[in-house]
Amino acid sequence: MTQRYVLAIDQGTTSTRCILFDQRARLAGVAQREHKQHYPRPGWVEQDALEIWRNVERIVPAALRDSGITVDQVAAVGIANQRETTVVWDRRTGTPIGRAIVWQDVRTEDLVRSFTETPGAERIRDLCGLPLATYFAAPRLRWLLDNVPGLRERAERGDVLFGTMETWLIWNLTGGADHGVHVTDVTNAGRTLLMNLATLEWDDELLRFFGIPRAMLPRIEPSTGDFGTARRVTPGVRIAAALGDQHAALFGQTCFAPGETECTYGTGGFMLMNTGTELIRSKHGLLTTIGYQVGPDPVYALEGPIAVTGSLVQWLRDNIGLITSAPEIETLAATVEDNGGCYLVPAFSGLYAPHWRSDARGLLIGLTSYITKGHIARAVLEATAWQTRDVVEAMNADSGLHASALRVAGGMTSDNLLMQTIADVLDIPVMRPIVAETVSLGAAYAAGLAVGYWPDLEGLRHNWRLAAQWIPRMDAAVREDEYDNWKRAVELTFGWVKPRRRQR
Repeated sequence: MTQRYVLAIDQGTTSTRCILFDQRARLAGVAQREHKQHYPRPGWVEQDALEIWRNVERIVPAALRDSGITVDQVAAVGIANQRETTVVWDRRTGTPIGRAIVWQDVRTEDLVRSFTETPGAERIRDLCGLPLATYFAAPRLRWLLDNVPGLRERAERGDVLFGTMETWLIWNLTGGADHGVHVTDVTNAGRTLLMNLATLEWDDELLRFFGIPRAMLPRIEPSTGDFGTARRVTPGVRIAAALGDQHAALFGQTCFAPGETECTYGTGGFMLMNTGTELIRSKHGLLTTIGYQVGPDPVYALEGPIAVTGSLVQWLRDNIGLITSAPEIETLAATVEDNGGCYLVPAFSGLYAPHWRSDARGLLIGLTSYITKGHIARAVLEATAWQTRDVVEAMNADSGLHASALRVAGGMTSDNLLMQTIADVLDIPVMRPIVAETVSLGAAYAAGLAVGYWPDLEGLRHNWRLAAQWIPRMDAAVREDEYDNWKRAVELTFGWVKPRRRQR
């Protein structure tokens, strides 16, 4: 019998990967390609959606070719993607309307501020589970409609289409301008501020509030199902799953029971806790979101996004020059026993969960003549750990559950000192699986389930295998004293950015 595989396309913030998995969740082939980041103005972050599509056209054949696997051996395709990044394109030509606006972009600060003063703003979180923030797609889409001449009229006619990255890729894979399928899944739709979290449909009240024409929106589907058959790149293969990248990570880590929690540490940190079929509305600064939807009923989750984790190490390397490569930070931080009283709050473009303060900016505090570059390096690592603690505290308070362990993935998990520090400040074990590519694996799992490649969720659990574990060993009194200091430092970052004065 011919061996079959599931193909995952992981479209991330800095690169796109294609990974082929076998039935035991082992990597059978991989290819990856970075795309360019554009920063046309301070706070603006853009990408070329056509470049990303062309990268998919290159990496999928490369992964198949290099692994000796043919298209007819691919059982299904699953897609995971950077969320909230906003693409608008012409239905007839497939040409994007300018560059995609990336989730990190904060050009909509003034627009979001005006939305908070608009009647009906108090209803937003109740309807979609999310706060009004620059982080989500609807303000970016409204900004485009307001600033691109003639775009609103074209959108109302249905001549231009909106989507996040999975929608853009599926549309192109299934034919593009030649009857491509315009579709999204509940996890991505749930990050727009436009989907009703209870009905899982575009909400008329939200569309009116943000001024978004329904005609430009994709159809919403569960995370697993039929997203169309590919006519390009993998012709004849069913696209059977789509999930936002962090939801895919939750699925790939097999966090299928309430209370199970995972965090992916990349450019930022993204933590999700499975809360089961119960919709828990956060009172502690978290996002209520769809974890995934495999059957008729969605599984909900609480999410705490952290804006800056891995990018803080990059900043220390590229902007400050304190290290020459990212792995050096562990060695440098290990030259000292503690932070020496130094704390770094990386609010470079505000703070995300659980604070949601766009007026905050970064802070390095506690400096004395005793502080060395080793202390600063340790403060950089500890910033990720303490931000994780902030989110876990909020999750436990909201859910009534208690995260008994944290499953981790992402590039930063190779830093043993950081992982030990996270275990210490959380006072729970931190566990890393053998398959580190949990986002890609989650997309593959969801697609494989849809076509019967894997039988059920319990079967997927057997594939999860432990690679490394860190057990807490910090003294409890030290832990709480240090956390108090961290919280004081965070509060000092609030209110640095003042609203612009209106010109007379």
